[in-house]
Amino acid sequence: MKTFEQVEKLKQVLLQQMGRYGLEMSPDALERLSSYYELLLTWNDRLHLVAPCSPEEFASRHILESLILVSHLPHGAKVADVGSGGGLPILPCLITRPDLTATLIESSQRKAIFLREALNKTATAHLATIVARSFEEVTAPAVDFVTCRALDRFVQKASRLIEWAPVNSSLLLFGGEGLIDQLQHAGVRFSKLLIPNSEKRFLLSVVKPF
Repeated sequence: MKTFEQVEKLKQVLLQQMGRYGLEMSPDALERLSSYYELLLTWNDRLHLVAPCSPEEFASRHILESLILVSHLPHGAKVADVGSGGGLPILPCLITRPDLTATLIESSQRKAIFLREALNKTATAHLATIVARSFEEVTAPAVDFVTCRALDRFVQKASRLIEWAPVNSSLLLFGGEGLIDQLQHAGVRFSKLLIPNSEKRFLLSVVKPF
């Protein structure tokens, strides 16, 4: 399938399925999400930003799944996105919610370059700062929320990520049963929301009161 056809299919699926996720998006947001996808297709073979997938799967599994965050983020929220990689989940959120600001923390220098290109292409660069280091190497920024969808050895690092997060922040983590088991083992209190069109993937909300 050619890039143009892939992008058009992505738009079609976003329009068809956004209601299932309780979402609405403007024509401008739809075009910028499409531009982001087109750019990712160009870079993906070199950087392995996401596993190869169809436009249908990218629309549902990556963009729409990422956008379930927006209902958890109040107006003007400040977010630290850890392990931003290919821009998920934070880039779709910035595209559809320009009131948000974010710090994108990504240890790969090459992926950080992609993130900068993606922010520029989607006209969201003024909403974000990129930190090209691992979260363990930097002090947590002063944010209200910490998000994480994909991180090397995520299950093993979950406790460290919670310790790293600012006091009184909320963590919104994407994961499955392995992450749930790790949080329970660590004695962390959390709530979970089953992701639409999924049987075993959840959005896990952890409030850090200390």
